[in-house]
Amino acid sequence: MDLFSRSWTALRTAVAEVPDEDFERPSGCTGWLVRDLVCHLVIDAQDVLITLVTPAETAPTVDAVTYWSLVEPPTGEDPLDALIPRLAAAYGEPRLLKFHLDDVGSAAGRAAGLADPTVRVSTKDEVLTVGDYLSAYVLEWTLHHLDLIMHLPSAAAPPAETLAAARASLEKIAGAPFPGSFSDQDALLIGTGRRTPADAEKAALGDLAGRLPLILG
Repeated sequence: MDLFSRSWTALRTAVAEVPDEDFERPSGCTGWLVRDLVCHLVIDAQDVLITLVTPAETAPTVDAVTYWSLVEPPTGEDPLDALIPRLAAAYGEPRLLKFHLDDVGSAAGRAAGLADPTVRVSTKDEVLTVGDYLSAYVLEWTLHHLDLIMHLPSAAAPPAETLAAARASLEKIAGAPFPGSFSDQDALLIGTGRRTPADAEKAALGDLAGRLPLILG
């Protein structure tokens, strides 16, 4: 719960500090500008609010790690992926996007803080505890924080503790650790295909290199 709050607060703070002109820069999500990514975060915040008030009576079907499935790289043809840039453009001004994210995002953060981590909820046709759901989102927020700052070198990076937690989650998904020589940030970027490994990094990955990138859905 604490890591969820730290990662989400850090990401929303980073968005709030992005100059308006940088909303037109590319993000780390292929085909999306910074404004598109921020629009996606608004939808993510809505999903958190919806999930936290969607109780389930059946036994959990997934946990914080198995919540994530491996999918094919996005092509831009998914209806929701294609909608995001149009929706983001409709805001017109970055300040309106910032306001909406702060408004809905703050509510999602408060709801998460008030939620009982043992309660079971349903999302994406799966059941899991609130604690596992929020833990899964630490990986989501951290990766998107890296996406946000990919081409904004002056922007603040994610907190060290959430980078470490996200790396640990990705290693569980991968079924193997990343080389100790990799920083947490590099492990996340290379592991999810956000950065191509250099030859020395690929050699250090060994057999794991053949299973990358891990595209999470």
